[in-house]
Amino acid sequence: MALIFQRLARNFIKNGYFPTDEATLARILNTLDIGGADVRILDPCCGEGTALAEVKHHLTDCGATVEALGVEFDAERAWHAKRLLDTVAHSDVADVFVTARSVGLLFLNPPYGHTVADRARTSERAKGDRLEKVFCRRTFPWLKLGGVLVLILPHYVLDAELAELIARGFGRVRVFMAPEQRFRQCVVLGVKRRSDRPDPKVAAMLEAVGRGELPNTLPECWAEEPYLVPGVVESAEFGFRALRVDAAQLESELGRLAAHTLWPRFPAMFSTAQTPNRPPLRAMSRWHLALALAAGQIGGVIRSKAGRTLLIKGDTFKEKDTHVEYEERRDGTVSETRILTDRFVPVIRAIDLTPGPGYGDIVTIS
Repeated sequence: MALIFQRLARNFIKNGYFPTDEATLARILNTLDIGGADVRILDPCCGEGTALAEVKHHLTDCGATVEALGVEFDAERAWHAKRLLDTVAHSDVADVFVTARSVGLLFLNPPYGHTVADRARTSERAKGDRLEKVFCRRTFPWLKLGGVLVLILPHYVLDAELAELIARGFGRVRVFMAPEQRFRQCVVLGVKRRSDRPDPKVAAMLEAVGRGELPNTLPECWAEEPYLVPGVVESAEFGFRALRVDAAQLESELGRLAAHTLWPRFPAMFSTAQTPNRPPLRAMSRWHLALALAAGQIGGVIRSKAGRTLLIKGDTFKEKDTHVEYEERRDGTVSETRILTDRFVPVIRAIDLTPGPGYGDIVTIS
């Protein structure tokens, strides 16, 4: 089976990242078929997007409309994946929200190795957890009941903990060695099921693989019943978003959604056109004058009919009026009560711009 994106994938083999090889991917595709007209597939560490693009192409040829979603931490690979997949979040998988039980196929080839060790030994996982387990715990809840799991990881990672996690949440579990053995990896296939206890036979099988009892290689021709990727429920609300975005992603989204934002209508919604000031209907009282000053409506250059030019700026400040009351008590003593009342005082000051001897003088108008 000839794949169409693998030559692109080889361009990104660097810095410890290796995409799913062509032989393994081709054999995985042979195990998959569609169980609905509209399907949603997700790769939580999609790299440059070629593997999931091949899966989408295969399921589309089977007759489905496919929505392919990816998550990738590396900037270069993420922006390349955006060209091949429908939606890609350039983010850490821990900072991505996906609606629970909303994905029909989870294609998971996580990074291999350990997380950063807890050298202070403040937790039980002082040596650092396996990255493969971190990705499994994070992403398994996104797969809907009846959804298909494709998990590619080194066989020795299948310890008792991970074996129990898979045996608890999946049925029809099969495990094969990948044809490419550079990383001693195996392929685990399963169907998401509802269960509160692990299947002991499945857990024992996976643990045996982890101990080195290696299964057969994934066959080139799949003769068993295919794994059917279920369709999505059209009425169900679906969320897929990164909780943190960088400037480049924000700019891209604003450009894509420009027609649905206020930016094209900004001049109309927030017009800055100057309109002529209208004189008040009657002379303003000192209270009205204080309000206008506080609102910043009094200021600028004015010219009198006599030709005098002033640059004015109005403001208000608060003064306290003091009122004293005296009260004589029965014993003949006198009590004094001071009452302080706030009073807003409007003041307009100006710079005299009239040519002549007073040019530049500060003038207090009121």
